[in-house]
Amino acid sequence: MMRRLDTLRRHSYKARPLGGVLLALWVTVAGAEVVSGAQLPDGSQKVGENRYRAPRDFDATLDYYKSVYPASSYPRKSIVNQPGVKAVHISNPTGKNFEGLNIYEANNEEVRIYVVPLQQAPKPVKKPESKPGRKTK
Repeated sequence: MMRRLDTLRRHSYKARPLGGVLLALWVTVAGAEVVSGAQLPDGSQKVGENRYRAPRDFDATLDYYKSVYPASSYPRKSIVNQPGVKAVHISNPTGKNFEGLNIYEANNEEVRIYVVPLQQAPKPVKKPESKPGRKTK
């Protein structure tokens, strides 16, 4: 009795084309909005300065950012340790345009994204010039 594994057939395995994976990734990235150099998921709504409402749940939003900003290049850390609150900070190691992203959800409600702007270097405070005093004899 010959089984399928024992046959000498050639070309029984067909490799999946890489183009399909690249197309799926491109579709994910192509519909995105870019704000201050940070990419936001398609359908995000602005709710305040540098604050956006994500169209998906927390886990789906994190999955989106795993494909856009890989964890190997963009470090992540949990920023809240409270019941009912999930929050993750994604750092931007390049330091261009934005410092990082905060993704958070409270009480299983809507997911928000905050684009952390670059910290502007504080301008040096000028000391008032002192006028030379009169010499007294």
